[in-house]
Amino acid sequence: MCGTILGGTAVPSQAQESAQAAPVIPVEDTIKSIVVNGAQRLEPTTVLSYMQLRVGQTYTQESADQALKDLFETELFKDVSIRNNQGAVVIDVVENPVINRILLEGNKRIKEDKIYPEIRLAPRQIFTRSKVRADVARIVELYKRKGRFAANVEPKMVQLDQNRVDIVFEINEGPKSKVQQINIIGNEEFSDGKLRGEMVTKQSRFYRFFSSSDTYDPDRLAFDQQKLRQFYLTEGYADFRVISAVAELTPDKRDFIITYVVEEGERYQFGEVSVESDIRDFTPEFLTPQLPMKAGDFYNAKQVEDTVERLSETAGLFGYAFADVRPQFTRNKDTLTMDILFQVAESDRVYVERIDINGNTLTQDKVVRREFRLNEGDAFNSFQVKRSANRIKSLGFFQEDLEIEQKQGSAPDRIILEANVEEKATGELQLSAGFSSVENFILQASVRQRNFRGKGQELRASVSYSSFSQSIELGFTEPYLFDRNIAVGADIFRRDLNSFNFVNNNRETTFEQLTTGFQIRAGVPITEYLSASLRYGLSQDDVTLEPSLFFTDSNGDNIRGNSTADVCDPLVAGRFLCDALGNRTTSSVGASLIYDDRDNRIRPTRGQSIVGSVDFAGLGGSVKYLRGRLNASKHWRVLGDFIFTASGEGGYIHPLSNRSSASGDGIDDVRLTDRFFLGEPQIRGFDIRGVGPRVVRSTTIPGLDANGNPINEIVEVTNGRQTDDAIGGRAYYLGRAELEIPLGSGARELGLRPSIFVDVGAVFKVTQPLLLTDAQTQTFSSIDSQGNPSPTGVAAPLFLTTDAMGAVATTFDAVTGGIANPIATSFTERFFGDTISPRVSVGFGVNWNSPFGPFRIDIAKALLKEPGDDTKLFTFNVGTQF
Repeated sequence: MCGTILGGTAVPSQAQESAQAAPVIPVEDTIKSIVVNGAQRLEPTTVLSYMQLRVGQTYTQESADQALKDLFETELFKDVSIRNNQGAVVIDVVENPVINRILLEGNKRIKEDKIYPEIRLAPRQIFTRSKVRADVARIVELYKRKGRFAANVEPKMVQLDQNRVDIVFEINEGPKSKVQQINIIGNEEFSDGKLRGEMVTKQSRFYRFFSSSDTYDPDRLAFDQQKLRQFYLTEGYADFRVISAVAELTPDKRDFIITYVVEEGERYQFGEVSVESDIRDFTPEFLTPQLPMKAGDFYNAKQVEDTVERLSETAGLFGYAFADVRPQFTRNKDTLTMDILFQVAESDRVYVERIDINGNTLTQDKVVRREFRLNEGDAFNSFQVKRSANRIKSLGFFQEDLEIEQKQGSAPDRIILEANVEEKATGELQLSAGFSSVENFILQASVRQRNFRGKGQELRASVSYSSFSQSIELGFTEPYLFDRNIAVGADIFRRDLNSFNFVNNNRETTFEQLTTGFQIRAGVPITEYLSASLRYGLSQDDVTLEPSLFFTDSNGDNIRGNSTADVCDPLVAGRFLCDALGNRTTSSVGASLIYDDRDNRIRPTRGQSIVGSVDFAGLGGSVKYLRGRLNASKHWRVLGDFIFTASGEGGYIHPLSNRSSASGDGIDDVRLTDRFFLGEPQIRGFDIRGVGPRVVRSTTIPGLDANGNPINEIVEVTNGRQTDDAIGGRAYYLGRAELEIPLGSGARELGLRPSIFVDVGAVFKVTQPLLLTDAQTQTFSSIDSQGNPSPTGVAAPLFLTTDAMGAVATTFDAVTGGIANPIATSFTERFFGDTISPRVSVGFGVNWNSPFGPFRIDIAKALLKEPGDDTKLFTFNVGTQF
């Protein structure tokens, strides 16, 4: 049986109903006995304990009425009646049912886990109408906070056996109440649109379908009044006030119209501004000239607040933690000026009594304490406290809005510093996927724990796979070796890089580089912001080409592709690839000098970082070079909450061994595997290794007439073999400018951080691969049209040209018997990109701390590029945290 619990407003209370149904006999008898009928869960003695009637008392109408009220106030009974038969009092009770379960129906916009916490009724509790009414009111209020003022809740009761009931809240959510219009009355100096822009609440428009700012919220209405006042006070209107703010439902009761009535008042300017200090080290002569406001400037209340905070911080630098700075205002209505006197009251110099750390369950106390720039017993310094907070946030283990609270100690000159931290996930599982014109599908996965065992240690592992490269890396870092400020770490890695072509839809691997090695490193601080590090690395490179495609026999007895072929054929592979072949060992030692005063290393908003490094290879091994790099970045807050970042880097590698000959054989002294490369992810808008010097080799065949006879026209094969290989350079530079755009509170809660950026860079300076003039010849192991080597291995003519793209091109004609064969397959080689000219790309990206992990998407367009560069429009990566 299901019945409505609550009726109309005229429903009488239970006490009134029972009083009418059970008339009390106005007979004054002495109570001889009291009997309770109808009690099921309660003992009769328990029922009697709730009222004042007792055996031996005189029974009156007033005492009976009071007993009824007492019993109904317990909310244990649905109905109560009292009968008196010459002193024999009988109390008949009907107990309220017990709640079996509570159900919700009709809720779609608000999930059950949001509604159930608002319901105070619970299973196995006694049902009462007053509690149901209160729960209905709370549910309706919850919907109002979500902007649904037309929501209606109808509670119903389903009767069960054993005096049990199910409570069903039937919810009609109704439409979302929008702010249809915002009217402002009384504003003369600023337009309605300007003032609406200062408010959090917005008018409902079709393009705000992703925002909740256009829903009506009474709390937001009060906040908007304060926002209006703050705006006018920053513009000099010290007498501004909001006379009224009224929200009215539209006639259809769906939306709201908000009307503000304001009074702007007169605009004031700063008059005399001065400082009065009772602190000995805090002299007015020193402080007054440094005040930001000057006489004649328009009054700005925000500037006054900032000045009070700045004076308090400055006092903290001298050790006065509880300096009391109070601005005294003198308003001159005749001249419309505001005189301000900043009074700094006398206070004691303060010392740190104790440092407390609360909220860390995984992270050990020492990990947080070692980031404090103050110790217990030190003189208080506000700058060091702020620096300590920034260093703790830079760990990345705790919430971003962490602050160190300052509390009064056991004496006036003692202070307690309390860091209330809130730990967050420090483990990261990163998954990246993308599509590249070079690598096709790319998949990368990495696992990283930045707070291993709660000791601040970092443990990481990464694996990447694509059709172009595969790698696996393991690393470990201990930031405080033996609890001393010495960081040590080690990495081991194995990387497999290969290049390939497709011939008739068949993949042919052309170039493969396998690198295996390790690196150990150590770093020590020199000052608070300056540190140095040393490292040693040992790696082995094994570079190979596919013999069946690029090798010929050194004796000229076997055709190319035979299993005994043992010589790289430069006519087919290219000189730069043949030169890269072989095994080599690199033993290098390096050093870096780092300056870093950023407020947060993970998400900086101000400060700069400069890193200079140099590496020397030749401490053993077969590779010798000297390489230097410089990285710098700077961060600013601009235009309020915008964050602008400018960064730049560059590098140069100088060979310490001479591999080329005096005749100029096209061999660079820096090996291919040691050069710099540039592209994604360093410069967005370009593909992996998509920028810089490269060689493109394509197959050509003679043109044929209608009868199949050769003609004097060479045509490139469209479905033949073509290689596009980046060969890197000795030098590079890269610059970035990025502006992070602040969003509203709703978007910030979602973790959205969009940005726009400009990237510029280039990699250059490499010895040009062998390209000869038409008057020069060079002996190669050549092949004829049948794939057989030339019997004498004589010269193949080389023709140097410049093609339509501006690239240097060389055509290698095949020979037969020492004579150029006009119908044999030939090769054209183009050399691109060895220029210092900048490549420029612009774009936008979004960082999103999504529920399933960090997500980054970038869309970039290359504005300036050089022939041969590979561009890329879209990239993204996604990960998760644990």
